Amino acid sequence: MPSKKAPNPIDIHVGSRVRLRRMMLGMSQEKLGESLGITFQQIQKYEKGTNRIGASRLQHIATILKVPVAFFFEDAPGSPESVQGVSDNPQTSYVVDFLSSSDGLALNKAFVRIEDPKVRKKVVELVRSIAGDSD
Repeated sequence: MPSKKAPNPIDIHVGSRVRLRRMMLGMSQEKLGESLGITFQQIQKYEKGTNRIGASRLQHIATILKVPVAFFFEDAPGSPESVQGVSDNPQTSYVVDFLSSSDGLALNKAFVRIEDPKVRKKVVELVRSIAGDSD
């Protein structure tokens, strides 16, 4: 029996960027699906990279999520910047993964609401201390 084809790395990346932006806006999969006239299950498949997002659908998603289409391709595998090593930064992927998580998003939203720079610095120091980071 032939095995199922694995999702394309670009489709996975674009889907993860859709998820990142949707979560940044606090929008549910159901709400995005309703705006597009599709089910939340289809949104799940897009976000996992299981199903490819067509050009017109991606344009519609970009409009709903209020970002340019290029947002979904930033730091994509095989992009000219990553091929040349310009953006070959492993932390970029790590940051996107973190911000795509519910904890990362909640922490980021709360952190940016702290107005006092001294308090923000103390929060960073606290987190570094807890993590055992000496930087």
